[in-house]
Amino acid sequence: MATAGNTLTDSLADSIPTLIASARIVREFAGVMPNLVDRQRLDENTGTVWNEVAMSKLSAQAVSENTELDNPQQMEDTLMSITPTVIGVHTVITDRVALRISANAYAQTGSLAQNAIERKKDEDGLTAIDGATTVLGDSNALDSGTIAAAAYRITSNTTEPAPAGAPINAVFHGFQLKDIDDELINAGITKDDGTGALLTDGVSVEAYQNRYRGTIAGARLYEDGNLTIASDIAKGGVFSQMALVLVEGRSPYIETKRLPELGGGATAMYHYDEYAYGERGSGQWLYEVKSDAALPSS
Repeated sequence: MATAGNTLTDSLADSIPTLIASARIVREFAGVMPNLVDRQRLDENTGTVWNEVAMSKLSAQAVSENTELDNPQQMEDTLMSITPTVIGVHTVITDRVALRISANAYAQTGSLAQNAIERKKDEDGLTAIDGATTVLGDSNALDSGTIAAAAYRITSNTTEPAPAGAPINAVFHGFQLKDIDDELINAGITKDDGTGALLTDGVSVEAYQNRYRGTIAGARLYEDGNLTIASDIAKGGVFSQMALVLVEGRSPYIETKRLPELGGGATAMYHYDEYAYGERGSGQWLYEVKSDAALPSS
């Protein structure tokens, strides 16, 4: 029965359609590790295993005019093998959903699966760091000295230094890198006049204003929010780009399958990728660095 009054949106709420004006994917941390390692391709028709041999160094000796050189040096090699494996994401969307869902939301569905693959690829690279032979650091705040120590162990390793010119990368959770910024900011505070005023230039101001993501002892800093935090501890790492090998097989690909028997019709999608990580110079070019990663509060 009609009532007196103005007709408002609440009055005809059941007649107003719901329009999704925009849709977004829940934000994820972009993959870091695949871009910081040596990427190799397992070519087609070459088997399932990627192989590389490392030739051991030889020793030279002094030879005088009276020396009859009779000291043959035996050549030795060491085989490293990496077998890429397949990962996949399976999704099913019914025809009814495809026809009724907001076009804005439907447009995002394809990216979700690829994001999952990229995240796993990054996490597997972080797992490779966690498998390092040597662990530096402890439960205290991350500091530049620990990063520098790892970098020098890599470039001046007494067993085998990392290849000259190969970048040195340092990957940590943002909660760890906050302590580096704090260290640099504190180092830039003027104490002479007692005012505690910040310096007007240098890395201290960069850390204060923009976060410092430069280099420490030649190691470039990278933030990766996919690092796991357990009991307020995160395990990052410092490594030569040549320390970790990412062997990629078949390029990412998608297969689709019609399911007419499901819910009046549906489409199954299968997203695949093929890869595996391996480590060169075991124990020499890669160092795990753990430190406090508690939720920042100040």
